[in-house]
Amino acid sequence: MHLLVVAAIEAEAAHLPDDVEVLITGVGKTLAAVAVTRAICEHPRRDELVVVNIGTAGALREGVTGLHEIGTVTNHDLSAEAIRQLGLDPRERLELDSTHSTTLASGDVFVTDPAVRDSLAQRADLVDMEGYAIALACTELGVPVHLVKVVSDNADETAHDWSAAVDGCARDLGNWVSAFIRRR
Repeated sequence: MHLLVVAAIEAEAAHLPDDVEVLITGVGKTLAAVAVTRAICEHPRRDELVVVNIGTAGALREGVTGLHEIGTVTNHDLSAEAIRQLGLDPRERLELDSTHSTTLASGDVFVTDPAVRDSLAQRADLVDMEGYAIALACTELGVPVHLVKVVSDNADETAHDWSAAVDGCARDLGNWVSAFIRRR
């Protein structure tokens, strides 16, 4: 196994072990998909790769806190139903690991609106901006992927205080990655 840890920004990867290979993608699904696809395709140890996407996420429901390994990830800002009506499969939902019950909704919307939060909460526990794209790129290229997110805010007006929470979240993520490496 060769571990590639993927984060949107450096602050989320600030407390990873020194010997871990890290890819910083930038914010949003498009940047994440391109960066991860390129990294996998160009990686000298592609056949051994395991990708772990770490990052922060907004909680969509009261009481959702802490670190979560993601079982299902969805692309929440895609017109999936309209695409299905055209007879096409939008593949907006990816089942990653049935042993983990947390669902992550990914989209290019920084969620701070209570109405958007409530709508997303009907189908997911957490929201971020890259997880789906990273999972799709890995799935398409046959690379195992794990998504691990730490709740940084409540996907409401408090989301603007994200920068104050990111360092603590990065410590939790770094500890998780260290434990993951020991288990392998």
